[in-house]
Amino acid sequence: MLEQGTISIHTENIFPIIKRSLYSDHQIFLRELVSNAVDAIQKLNMVSRAGEYSGDTGEPEIQIAIDKNNKTLSITDNGIGMTADEVKKYINQVAFSSAEEFIHKYKSTSDQPIIGHFGLGFYSSFMVAQKVEIDTLSYKEGAQAVHWSCDGSPEFTLEESSRTTRGTTITLHLMEEELDYLESARIKNLIQTYCDFMPVPIKLDGEVLNRQKAPWRESPSNLNQEDYTEFYRYLYPFQEEPLLWVHLNTDYPFIINGILYFPKLRPDVDVTKGQIKLFCNQVFVSDHCEEIIPQFLLPMRGVIDSSDIPLNVSRSALQTDRTVKKIGDYIAKKVGDRLKELYRDSRDQYISAWKDLGTFVKFGVMNDEKFKKQVEDILIFRSTAKQSHQTTSETPAVQVQSEGEDAWQDVTPSASESSEGDSYTTIKEYLERNKERHENRVFYCTDEATQATYVELHKKQGLEVLFMDSFIDTHFINFLEREFQDVKFTRVDSDLDQTLLDKDQATEIVDPKTNKTRGEIIKELFEKALNKPKLNIRTEALKSDNPQSTPPAMVLLPEILRRFREMNALMQQQMAEFPEEHILLVNTSHPLIQNLATLSQSSIIQGEGESPTGKLVNMICQHIYDLALMSQKGFDAEGMKGFVERSNDVLTKLTEQAAK
Repeated sequence: MLEQGTISIHTENIFPIIKRSLYSDHQIFLRELVSNAVDAIQKLNMVSRAGEYSGDTGEPEIQIAIDKNNKTLSITDNGIGMTADEVKKYINQVAFSSAEEFIHKYKSTSDQPIIGHFGLGFYSSFMVAQKVEIDTLSYKEGAQAVHWSCDGSPEFTLEESSRTTRGTTITLHLMEEELDYLESARIKNLIQTYCDFMPVPIKLDGEVLNRQKAPWRESPSNLNQEDYTEFYRYLYPFQEEPLLWVHLNTDYPFIINGILYFPKLRPDVDVTKGQIKLFCNQVFVSDHCEEIIPQFLLPMRGVIDSSDIPLNVSRSALQTDRTVKKIGDYIAKKVGDRLKELYRDSRDQYISAWKDLGTFVKFGVMNDEKFKKQVEDILIFRSTAKQSHQTTSETPAVQVQSEGEDAWQDVTPSASESSEGDSYTTIKEYLERNKERHENRVFYCTDEATQATYVELHKKQGLEVLFMDSFIDTHFINFLEREFQDVKFTRVDSDLDQTLLDKDQATEIVDPKTNKTRGEIIKELFEKALNKPKLNIRTEALKSDNPQSTPPAMVLLPEILRRFREMNALMQQQMAEFPEEHILLVNTSHPLIQNLATLSQSSIIQGEGESPTGKLVNMICQHIYDLALMSQKGFDAEGMKGFVERSNDVLTKLTEQAAK
């Protein structure tokens, strides 16, 4: 070993670093200086309670003064003040945090958190000031007031001061390029942004600029619904009312306070970016805390306040920090507890909020095993199940099956939140309710509008359909299948359950010479008219008391094939194209199809061509296919043009026939 010693740091290099790199945003200096002033006031209260100061502490306040003539900005507090020795110790020694030492000494008498932890906050003033002065008088009996001055170099002066009032004044001689901090509007905006909830009045020209009261520091028992909604309106003006909120309040094994809100989701909300405001001891830190909140809760809004979140580390370090991970788990658990509480105690509110709430919950269930265990029994889906009875109110009753003797419980949401006659149910309740009719099978719908025909067909035959029509449900269905491995999930347009078919009509013989059923004749008609080799045409008689009310034809997409194409499109980041291979189910019991079969028998071949009736039959087959196809996919410009032309041709031919 040649030599062992201590690395020396040249003090003349410190200030250029502070000015350029201490904080990325220069305006932070005001937050740091006001925070120090609040600390000074809190420290005075602590020593007073400890019996070390018997004088009058007075009304705590922080005064900000602007002097445009001298280009100075000053921050004055009536807190604990400093002696000459303390100035030397806490100001001249950069990065020596007086807060840490003070907390250790007075921790048994402290009921207010001390903000400063890093020891560099005061030096942020040199990012905007060419010269900084401190004028201070300690609370200690017989203390001499002192004046400290520094021009941003390692040189400073410390001398006696004529100050007679306890406390500290920091005066900043602003740089020419930072003179916008002499504007009152600028200072007011910064105070409201960073210091609004600090527990000491902050004044400018006699006006108190901050609210002081932090609702998240209150006990939940001291707040009512209006308190919570008013706070939300203050944080997020011009937004719709929140669905519900969660109040966080714990001091073990970490300290965290906060209020989180479930907002109404809007199409323009980016669910990947957090909107929760992060505070440290009531001091605003950031508008985003994506590294702290579980990903599925990022769309939530509100406030999280914790002194246990390390703020002087990188984002990547935050993501791997154990305490931060535990805080995230705690928040997820509290959210789960709140949802269960709402489901148990106010199920009508839970159901009315589910349209927006469900997205949060489903995303969380898919991404957090602990959260899944918490809420798996309160995952609900809108259903076509009929109500067993009506309430006396005008609002239709919505019911959810529950454990116990009464199979259904009234949970009536507002009419705007639920379609009349619909109910909400869990998967387990659905399976139990339908095990006699179709055991371990779930019928679902992903688009109520385009799949309305299929849903109505199921409803008429007493088959219950669940609506899984939010943007997250495509992925959530796959998750449900992993959870219910014995259950088959079938979209209403993928195939038809045997319950929907009338097998007796399908076997009817109509031509003794060819021994062909009506279904076989109709199939040949459509195969010839459509001429699509990859189109699988099936003929079935749909069961109904009124065949006219059933669709003449339906396009079916086999479940496995459709999902494979959707997954492939997702992997390639493309829109899933409509597959050429699909099923056209022609309803042989519909009067239109029966008339079409009869009409085809009357067509007469003329020479080498086809009779007008035969052409009309082909056109009607094409039109029926077009109508069935429209429930599955929209036409492009060329497709719509062809559909309109064919529709006009069909109507023209039909009117010609009728005019004869």
